[in-house]
Amino acid sequence: MALRVGIIGGGQLARMMIAPAVELGVEARVLAEEPGMSAELAATATGDYRDADTVLAFAHDVDVITFDHEHVPQDVLAALVDAGVAVHPGPEPLGVAQDKLVMRRRMQELGAPQPEWAAVSDETQLQGFLDAHGGRAVVKTPRGGYDGKGVRVVSAAHEVQDWFTTLAEDARGGELLVEELVDFSRELAQQVARRPSGQVAVYPVVETVQRGGVCAEVLAPAPGASARLRQAAADLGVAIAEGLGVTGMLAVELFETTDERILVNELAMRPHNSGHWTQDGAVTSQFEQHLRAVLDLPLGATESTAPWSVMVNLLGGPAEGGLLERFAPAMAEHPRAKVHTYGKAPRPGRKVGHVNVAGDDLDDVAYEARAAAAHFLD
Repeated sequence: MALRVGIIGGGQLARMMIAPAVELGVEARVLAEEPGMSAELAATATGDYRDADTVLAFAHDVDVITFDHEHVPQDVLAALVDAGVAVHPGPEPLGVAQDKLVMRRRMQELGAPQPEWAAVSDETQLQGFLDAHGGRAVVKTPRGGYDGKGVRVVSAAHEVQDWFTTLAEDARGGELLVEELVDFSRELAQQVARRPSGQVAVYPVVETVQRGGVCAEVLAPAPGASARLRQAAADLGVAIAEGLGVTGMLAVELFETTDERILVNELAMRPHNSGHWTQDGAVTSQFEQHLRAVLDLPLGATESTAPWSVMVNLLGGPAEGGLLERFAPAMAEHPRAKVHTYGKAPRPGRKVGHVNVAGDDLDDVAYEARAAAAHFLD
């Protein structure tokens, strides 16, 4: 009988776990939020992941529950654990990914390098932080923000007055996260996989290129990264994975500062956009690795299969028509490019797919990936 992995969430990350599950002889089952989602091929149930009864019914005959996203409420996670379901990653590490203030406090407890930060509950506290940090800072809503949402760079406290008003109307109190505006030279990401039994596997640190708060490109490995930086990023990723008890894939998003330090920006307890290059550029893709990890199977090798890999996101897609008619010309002109699409209709700013190219010369690889991706964009 095949091992059965239940994946909560029907997005593209669940979709990209399906093929490696088939190859491993694992049965992937997906609880999708609604019909027609990216992972509909393996959707065995449709329902609200915030409803404990729905999730428990889905989980009753799988060997492990894992996630396409980190938004499952803590009470639902607790109900799964209380019912004896194996949940990977577990409630505690997911809680760190769900709340940026919790994440900052846990990073502080672990001694991980991070920007200066504070929890602020009113404009006076925020203005005090601004005055102490050069007059500008980054303010984030602790929960729910992603791809640039819930993030503002401000130079005066009144610029987030609406967020403080919302907190006050909630009647439960609450705080915003404010961070120093880091003088960074680039953004990096370190991926680590960890099994429940403790084995850890580390991928090469990569450079991520953001546009409008959304990851646009990934260069693997990070160009020009010194041996010291590569080791520091790997050590930090392992320390966080072990310190938080992560099971599955962990992505640690990092700032590399102008004085050659690395600081933790954010965490993701799942396969992550920064690791899509591994599908075509590493011995073991992040999606296969995640399945191995949550099933407590021996982890796969993480070495690159070529000196360089570049991933380019397809953001938005064509202004008219679908993606299908764009495949043939892209493939004809760029036969080395691997195109991955998510079964999503094009929409401005939406991640509808990505292109991977691997090879010996970084400039050539980057050109091929960008040129192939351009076929799908207007």
